[in-house]
Amino acid sequence: QVQLVESGGGWVQAGGSLRLSCAASGRTFKDFAMSWFRQAPGKEREIVAASNWRGDKTYYVDSVKGRFTISRIHAENTLALQMDSLKIEDTGVYYCTAQFPGLYPQVNNPNYWGKGTQVTVSS
Repeated sequence: QVQLVESGGGWVQAGGSLRLSCAASGRTFKDFAMSWFRQAPGKEREIVAASNWRGDKTYYVDSVKGRFTISRIHAENTLALQMDSLKIEDTGVYYCTAQFPGLYPQVNNPNYWGKGTQVTVSS
């Protein structure tokens, strides 16, 4: 079992920044890949960014490339998502996920989900 707890969501004006964090526990941190998904109001959940266990292989959906950065802080068993130049369309609930195995970023079928954190971007 992997437990995931997100934090860092909130309200921000368009063009601003937020940093999301996800604290992982229950299994050895380097055993699994991790990702961020989001779900906007009225839309399906989508992958945002993914990282392998080491953090040296990453994936970003096209809409966030150049604006978001995913990173793993191994000393803290934490996954982070730095979100810059936020747009109104980035609004949604952001979920942290964990996937086995950990060699490559995983963009489908996570094994574990956090409860999510709300991000609201306004004009």
